[in-house]
Amino acid sequence: MEHPSVPEPFAPIGLTFDDVLLVPSASDVVPSEVDTSTQLTRSLRLRTPLVSSAMDTVTEARMAVAMARIGGVGVLHRNMSIEDQALQVD
Repeated sequence: MEHPSVPEPFAPIGLTFDDVLLVPSASDVVPSEVDTSTQLTRSLRLRTPLVSSAMDTVTEARMAVAMARIGGVGVLHRNMSIEDQALQVD
């Protein structure tokens, strides 16, 4: 029997800009002590929980490198040959 109070471990959470409101105010949180990292895979932890879209107008090598430098990840698009994809990450 399933408990109604226990959430599904992989239940989708879909938030849009209309669902979230950030209001500036005083805080006791020390920015240098905040951890925004997340586990993307068993062996890959992202410091910044951002993943760029795998679209040809969004992510190629330059964007993937920029994302990696801030702790995120860029997913190369598939609208290029395997050889070109390999050159992008070389």
